[in-house]
Amino acid sequence: MSRVGLVLVSHSAKLAEGLAEVAGQMAPDVSIEPAGGLEGGGIGTDYDKVVAAVQRADGGAGVVLLYDLGSAQMTAELAVESLADPEAAVVVDAPFVEGTVAAAVAAQGGASRADVLSAAAAAGAPDAPQATAGAGADRVELVLHNEVGLHARPAAVLARSLAGIEADVSVVLGEQEADAHSVLALMSLGARKGDRIEVRARGAQAAEALRTVRDLVEHNFGEE
Repeated sequence: MSRVGLVLVSHSAKLAEGLAEVAGQMAPDVSIEPAGGLEGGGIGTDYDKVVAAVQRADGGAGVVLLYDLGSAQMTAELAVESLADPEAAVVVDAPFVEGTVAAAVAAQGGASRADVLSAAAAAGAPDAPQATAGAGADRVELVLHNEVGLHARPAAVLARSLAGIEADVSVVLGEQEADAHSVLALMSLGARKGDRIEVRARGAQAAEALRTVRDLVEHNFGEE
């Protein structure tokens, strides 16, 4: 399956590489190419480095480029314009970290380039009311035993596992409730090892959704 690739354009090589590493934990099958810093190792953006990263990231489904600061946007756009097929890549205006996370998870799920772009852009939009499974929903309480709780990769695994299941699912920790289909919302709970969470589900496949989450928690989200 060909997935949309990502290129992270940053003034800092370390920043781009670190973010690519984090996003890669959530999207192991997505090509995420860091393009940070100058060729000699200084702070800045390098046009040739970005072009090469786009070429590496393109597996046939297109590429989405994210950037950290204004001049990085210019470099990214120039790189796209110079491609033999400029339509193969697109630059998105999104928060660098949150947008990358959202884009990576969408790409891992097989989303189209347009949908990956939309996911990245939406990560920077003002919070909107989320439809959650409240009163009348099926629910189960679970204790997190994996080392990192609902952070990064486990949150992405949970959100991806619920894709395609016809149910509104939310995770509750204390007084906070998060849409279980949103990686960023799950991470915002700050759920750690040993925390007790409540999972609520409503819809035609609510029971299946709860079984899916219970299985993930009991198997520590596939962590060793």
